Amino acid sequence: MDHLMFVGGAWVPARSHETTTATSPATGETLGRVPQGDRDDARAAIAAARGAAQGWARLSAFDRAALLHRVGDVIESRRDELARTLTLDQGKPLRAEAYDEVDELVTYWRMAAEDGKRLGGQLPNSASAGKRALLIRRPRGVVGVITPWNWPYTMPAELIAPALASGNTVVWTPAPSTSVAAVALAGCVADADLPPGVLNLVTGPGPVVGDEIARNPGTDAVAFIGSTATGQRVAAAAAGKATLLEMGGNGPVVVMPDADLERAVDGVLTACFLCAGQSCTAGERLLVHHEVRGEFARLLTAAVRERVRLGDPFDDTTTMGPLNNPDVADKMDRHVADALERGASLLIGGSRDNSYKSDLYWQATVLDGVPADALVAVEETFGPVAPIIGIGSLAEAVEMTNSSPYGLLAAIYTGDLRTGLDFADAVRTGWVNINESSNYWESHLPFGGRSGSGSGLGRVGGSHPMEAFTELQTVIIG
Repeated sequence: MDHLMFVGGAWVPARSHETTTATSPATGETLGRVPQGDRDDARAAIAAARGAAQGWARLSAFDRAALLHRVGDVIESRRDELARTLTLDQGKPLRAEAYDEVDELVTYWRMAAEDGKRLGGQLPNSASAGKRALLIRRPRGVVGVITPWNWPYTMPAELIAPALASGNTVVWTPAPSTSVAAVALAGCVADADLPPGVLNLVTGPGPVVGDEIARNPGTDAVAFIGSTATGQRVAAAAAGKATLLEMGGNGPVVVMPDADLERAVDGVLTACFLCAGQSCTAGERLLVHHEVRGEFARLLTAAVRERVRLGDPFDDTTTMGPLNNPDVADKMDRHVADALERGASLLIGGSRDNSYKSDLYWQATVLDGVPADALVAVEETFGPVAPIIGIGSLAEAVEMTNSSPYGLLAAIYTGDLRTGLDFADAVRTGWVNINESSNYWESHLPFGGRSGSGSGLGRVGGSHPMEAFTELQTVIIG
């Protein structure tokens, strides 16, 4: 099957006619040929978005909202198809995760539609008697959107939908390893019959297409979700433009001696094994107090053995599917091996499961006694591993959290609310969960990294991206 890009309201191949073959991480099967777009394709998409920008901005917020709700309607009508495509292309289990992502996708489009209606300016006082000052919120123009592969529906939607709702047009390039899912999502927008050029999809390598979108003078703002290293390159290319960057994380889950250990284990299962650990808010480090570390490790190992089922993502009993691509699987290989070489104990898992058609199935793994300087503790592993690191105090947990270059999210389990709030006050992360998994978020709340960290700039979630996607125009009436 040949997939196409969506530019200027039409489905088109790459101008070079080059393609790449998409392969399912779940089954190993070929999912079709995807256009290998280049800078010329990105420029054509930017020109199409520029041509549509003025007309789209002049629509009322209520007219735009109606069209965004129409996108939500199309997504709902294709729920089964979209979920199946997501499982084939990304690898996440159909029943345990894929349907949930499609449902959340609908939420993002409908929420943006309503938030756009409420987006307003201000009426400040004028310094001169008899004059009136208006602060009117205007769209930036063309927003370039660059997105990752771990949530290939919802992460684009949390940028694209508010950008469109606030009056911008969009040029979007997705991660190459989930381009098939991106084409499916673009198909929903196309069939909702938005004006040509309002949303444009260009598939292709990030260093080419993404770089062109970021640096081209035809884009007025750039929004990125992905790794810190890539985000920094995007930020450099987009210098001088409005940017929204949601980048990597290495957030800890802290377990204090007065914590409800059963609840903490439940939260860690989600923190470490949701999306096979491929989340920027994954529990990359479990900082467990020495007083309860042994019991916590025992309970967690038993829970993984009983409740985490690696397998065919189309099997309804499967809770965890394969990793998405060879690079992340190779990183798991390196990080687990490094921890074991440094003296960590393997409690369960520890290797790939080669009984499937793809070699991307990695066992759910628990490591105890992980040194604080092991790769699995200091880097973003992005795989199904729970590394337990012993701590002796809350102060030590805070110090280890703040010693990381990342500042996205942290979580703590404690029986004392004051301890939890003290932790939240002290750590430099954009989000803190108390007695909740690090992989818990709410789509309408602001999410992003703290200033000075490697986790990004600005906030996604609800109407908050609209702050980056719009600007204030001052109008004085004499």
